[in-house]
Amino acid sequence: MPLHPVSAYLDLTKTQAASLFDGVEEVWQVIPNIAPWLAKHLRPGVEAELRAGTESLIYVGKDVRIGRGTIIHPGAVILGPAWIGEDCVIAPGCYVRENVIMGNRVIAGNSCEFKNCVIFDRAEVPHWNYVGDSILGHYTHLGAGVILSNWRHDHSSIPVIDPLAGRIETGLPKFGAIIGDEADLGAHAVLNPGSLIGPRSILYPGTIWRGILPADRVVKLRQSHEIVERRRES
Repeated sequence: MPLHPVSAYLDLTKTQAASLFDGVEEVWQVIPNIAPWLAKHLRPGVEAELRAGTESLIYVGKDVRIGRGTIIHPGAVILGPAWIGEDCVIAPGCYVRENVIMGNRVIAGNSCEFKNCVIFDRAEVPHWNYVGDSILGHYTHLGAGVILSNWRHDHSSIPVIDPLAGRIETGLPKFGAIIGDEADLGAHAVLNPGSLIGPRSILYPGTIWRGILPADRVVKLRQSHEIVERRRES
């Protein structure tokens, strides 16, 4: 039995890429499957709304599919391969790199970067975020400046640190995070590689997290402040 099955984190009815997870046992094992899944299933075509007069300010690669009702703002770059669903918002400065799957009604915000990831329906990634080699579940929210770090400084493969099972070797050279459905990460939180966040859990702003957070938990960050009198030269 897998320790961290897909069903413990994600509702597969909330993505157009449910078949991507076929045969996956531990949830992170889906990460290397994204590129071959897109190579098999992607049918390029753009039905999105490009605001009149802004076409030259938007770059969309040839291996890109974008659904109806999606709005792409000036300054967005979508390299592809990428599959973006319906009624999404792709904000100015958004950078969608290779092997990205976005569901419906996703907010991909200004100056955000996406690479080799799956974003489930209605996820909100609104400001200055990095999402690489990761999965964001249904209705997840990343506060401004949240970073999902995806590689180790020693370039070794990324483990998952389980409080019960100990160190689990994934064999993945790059692996950011699995964010379960409806989880919420506060502004400027940083997740170390190989993090797993359970559904509906919350991280306070500024949290630096590593490892596994179960479902329905809140990680509180308490700071101490020292206030002193400002001295001025007479």
